[in-house]
Amino acid sequence: MFMLRTFPVFMTSSAGALDGGAPAGGTLSGEGLDIPMTSARNGFDPQALEAIATRLRAQPGALMLILREVQDRLGWVPAASVPVIAQVLNLSRAEVHGVVTFYHDFRHEPPGHNVLRLCQAESCQAMGAVALAEHACRRLGIGFGETTPDREFTLEAVYCLGNCGCSPAMLLNGEPYGRLTPERLDDLVAECRENHR
Repeated sequence: MFMLRTFPVFMTSSAGALDGGAPAGGTLSGEGLDIPMTSARNGFDPQALEAIATRLRAQPGALMLILREVQDRLGWVPAASVPVIAQVLNLSRAEVHGVVTFYHDFRHEPPGHNVLRLCQAESCQAMGAVALAEHACRRLGIGFGETTPDREFTLEAVYCLGNCGCSPAMLLNGEPYGRLTPERLDDLVAECRENHR
């Protein structure tokens, strides 16, 4: 019989708190559970994480499915989630940590309110993505993999969005944009700032 053990509540610091603008959160339901696990909680609930891991552990590729769901709910994969997931899947912490750190798509800290993922693949580079990336870095005052001090924007490099016919391309909060120019990028950044006020 598999026994689940309880874990202390881990929370991020207030500096790591999100303003509720991360990817969709929700409530875990089923088997009598009604446990919220969203970015609005300023962290995560280990009990909710354990329930997610338990629900998905028998699925092929369970570790990836669990990590993906955690990131979808919180916007990132907190380091404190590693031992909880490892326990449920009967893996070492090193194995879980290795997967989290190997895949660049998993974030290790909370993202900004708006996540700008700029394609850096060959097709986009051929159509001006390098200059666009330099412009984005100057405009936001950050580099790839960084978040603005006001936590408004996170800038991420991606390598192909499958939107090559509309290069250069990006995702802004999950929405695709193509044939970008520095001016269009500036307009989108301004819209995001205006909408968040």
